[in-house]
Parts: sequence; structure tokens; C-alpha cells
Amino acid sequence: MNIPFLTVALKRLARSRLRRIMRGYRFLKKTNQLGLLAAVQDELANTRFGKIDRNASKLFFGAGVEKAELITRQYLLIRIGSLGLNKALLFSLGVKGSSVVYPMPRLWQQVVASHGFSVARMRCSLAWTGYLGLFWGYGVLCIIGQFYNSLRNRIRLRLPAVLGRYTYFMGLVPGNIPQFCRDGRSHDIITWYMCWRGKAEHLDVLCHGVTNTKVCYVDGLPVVFNPHPLPPLDTLDGLFRFAGWAFAVVLRSVLDLLRGRWWHALLLAESTKATVVRFQVADKLARDYLFHQSGSIYRPLWTYEVEKKGLRILFYFYSTNCENFKRSEGYPEQMGSWHVMNWPLYLVWDEFQADFVRRAVGRGANIKVVKPIYFHTSSVEMPELPAGSVAVFDVQPQRSSRYQILGASEEYYVPRIAIQFLLDIHATIRECKRTMVHKRKRHIGKRLYPKYAALVKRLSEASDVISIEPDTSVVRVIEGCSAVISMPFTSTALWGRELGKPSVYYDPFGVVQKDDRAAHGIQVLCGKDELGDWLAGLTESAGKVPIRGNV
Repeated sequence: MNIPFLTVALKRLARSRLRRIMRGYRFLKKTNQLGLLAAVQDELANTRFGKIDRNASKLFFGAGVEKAELITRQYLLIRIGSLGLNKALLFSLGVKGSSVVYPMPRLWQQVVASHGFSVARMRCSLAWTGYLGLFWGYGVLCIIGQFYNSLRNRIRLRLPAVLGRYTYFMGLVPGNIPQFCRDGRSHDIITWYMCWRGKAEHLDVLCHGVTNTKVCYVDGLPVVFNPHPLPPLDTLDGLFRFAGWAFAVVLRSVLDLLRGRWWHALLLAESTKATVVRFQVADKLARDYLFHQSGSIYRPLWTYEVEKKGLRILFYFYSTNCENFKRSEGYPEQMGSWHVMNWPLYLVWDEFQADFVRRAVGRGANIKVVKPIYFHTSSVEMPELPAGSVAVFDVQPQRSSRYQILGASEEYYVPRIAIQFLLDIHATIRECKRTMVHKRKRHIGKRLYPKYAALVKRLSEASDVISIEPDTSVVRVIEGCSAVISMPFTSTALWGRELGKPSVYYDPFGVVQKDDRAAHGIQVLCGKDELGDWLAGLTESAGKVPIRGNV
């Protein structure tokens, strides 16, 4: 129901809050403290909850009980850390003397206060209590839902799908599903997996959770939508055991919440999924579960039960732009909470990325180098490109209101740099009488910075510029060009090298250090003179170059 005066009031309130958040960001920038938000997030990621180590119950954590504190910390970071907390911190800085009001456990309140923020302890604690109550209620609903689905499955009101041996791809979107062009190829994660020598053997089907997709085939195997990565229980023994567990944890979580052991209530829904896996027959679970780097901090509690049954949990990187830039004084401490990850197997592009994982997670990390990994594609056909075309890949800047809450410790992916990046490259390519083939990273709608959008539109109308639909396969764009220029440190430069094309990073203002390990050994050009010399030295590519080697 639309209530005009209420809608107007809410919009005004949202705009007022946004303006205050942006004032907070300007305060940090003016006082040279842009790294403050990242520092807070980093310390929160490193702050252990000692009480969880001593009081975690196997009834809730199951096979993950030895990692209960880390699991809880990871979950908190994705649920109440990150952008939500950044907004609250910037909001408090937007007006002098204001306090941070945000649902946080007491230990986190202390960490935030230690960084100079005024924290409204009572209001934060009340909000935290309400937050825990909501998550406990959600957990109870998950228990009821799981029991209902399992019971319905058992009495055959709806026959379960017979999958056989399968692999499940977590967290995909439509662009990650195979979409074939006229040449019969698709550059998506499922197709990549089927080309990988290390995939599970003797598979019958490949599954994902993307709705409204049709069945397709990769190497003869059907790729199907399956809404249940964890199939419901369908044995009487499993149902009875789950019912007994449910009664015990609901009662126990309430008692624990009253005596300050909040982690059991917080993770009740996650514990429900883990218990379904614990009571499930191993043959009904996927041989491989694949997770990607978006939302990478938290390893779901149920994955410990999967691993215990002898099945695989795989974590793969679909890009390489993960590291902080090197500065003139050396490498800064890595931000982004990568160091709290504990996946059992990491699939990486090259030894540079393997070294990044070791530095973040530890030398004991289990890593496989598998070369570049396909991820996102579309059925959009490539236009015919003139000989000598140069592929250009940037990172499109977002509106300030969006970018500022990311908490970046330095400003690089901002309009000033992105605009100059395109202007310099276009001018230099024009001087060399070549064609600029520009592909933006992705569609981001209204979040796109207006001046950048205007520049892209103007360039697309130039006779020596071809704008490519953002969803187009990166591989196809590079195959049709003779060279690749990328903004530091996007993974398109590595695809250029893999496809045998001259490939560089370009930095218009010389901010990037030329020997930065984040470049993965690819040359960094700074300024138009270096870019012009490099373009002038290019030789014409002898046609398209196929991908080398076997993934």
C-alpha cells in the first residue's frame, strides 16, 4: 500500500542519512584518516571471543565444534560487519559528538571505541539483543521448514529428484550458467569445471540454484536447477533424530541466550543446515560443492559435515584483483579479512595468487594452481573488429554515495582516474590509427557515476571506438583484438597473457608501483608517453590465438 506522505517522509529521511554519511567520509578524507574504517574491520576480524572457545556445544556446531569461535567470528563479519558497520561509523562522524548506534556484542563495542569512536553502549547492546532474538526466531523457522520438507519428502507428497552423482555450484547468477554462441563455446564456471582435470569423476548431473533457467548440456551432462544444495531427509531414522535434536537445541539456545552464550542463538539456522547434512546419507550429497570469492569470509557450518563424510568443498577465485596496492614505503597490511578464511582447498590462477593465499591464510593452506577460471558469460555475439584493435578494460566508478561506504583505505577506483584512463588510452590509440574496443566490467545501473557514463556514451559515438556489451565474454573480446590494456589490477590482463596477446596495465597518474606483486608479472605503464611507446612497438597479431594448455 502506497501512503504518499509516508513515502515522501521516508525518502527525505534516507537522503538526510546519506548526506550525513557522506559528511563523515569527507571528515575522514580531510583529516587523512581514510584507512580508519579498514583498520576497524581488520581488528574486528582479529578479535577472538574467548568464551566461545570454552563454551561451544557440539550439539550446535557438530563437526565444526573445534572451529566454533572462528566460525562465529566469520559469520559476524558477513552479517554485521562490512558495509552495514561502515555506514554506522560514517553516520556517527557526520555530526560532531555523535555516537555509534549499531547492533554489536560488547567486545566489538570496545574495539570500535578503541579507534576513537564514541559508542552508545546501552543502545548498541539493546540493538544486539533484538538482533539475536530475530536470528533465534529465524532459526526456529528454519527448523520447522526443514522438518516439513523432509516429512513431505518422506510420505511422497512430492517425489524427490533422483540425481545420482552430482556437483553443486553455490551462489551463481544467470550469467554463470552455460550460454552458447554460434561457435558452440561458453565461458562460464560450469564449462570450466568440466574442462578441469581435477573435477569429480563419474558424474551424472551438474546442479545450481539459479531460478528460471532451462536445462542445458556440457560434455553430455545435464546442467539443472536444483533449489536444494542440501537434500531434505527422507528416512525415518533421520527424521526422528532431527526431531530430537530440534527439541534439544531450541530449549538449549534459549537457556544459553539468557546466560550470555549468544552464539548458539545466532547460528541456530546454520546449525539446522549442518544437522540435516549430519543425518543425511552421503550418497545423496554432491561430490563437490564449489564456492566463489564473493562472500568468501564465512565458510558455512554445514561444510564441515560434508567434509567429514569424505566429500569435497572447493573455493575458487574468479578474479585476481584482491590485493592492496603497494605504496612507495612498501606493502601495506592486507585488508579485507581474507586472513580469517579456512577453506579446505583453494583453486587459484597462478603462483602469484597462490602466494597471496599463503600470506593471507597461512603456509599450510591447501592450494591448486589451475590457470585462469571462466566465470561469467552471455550469448551476446561479438561484432566484427578491425585488424589491430586494442581491447580496453577498466573498473567503472560508482556514485560517491556508494563508493564511500566501501571503506577503501586509498582512492583509486574513482571517477578522476577512471575518466583519465579512458581519455589517455583513446587519444593514444587514435594517434596510432588503431581501434579502441572498450568493455565495461558489468551493468551497475544507477550506481554508475554520471560523468563517467557521459564519457562512455561520447566515446561510443566516435568512429575509432567500439563499445562492447558488458556481459560479453572477456575471452571473445580478447580473441578479436591484437593487444590488451587493463586498469590495475584487473584479471583481464591475465586473460590477455593466457590468450597470447600483448597485455599491460595502465595507470594514468603513476600511482601504481611498477614492481607491485599484485600485477602478477604483467608490465605496468604510467602516463601517455609510456603507453604511446608500447602501442607503437606492437606488431600485428597473426590471427586469433587459441587458449594454451589444459585447465
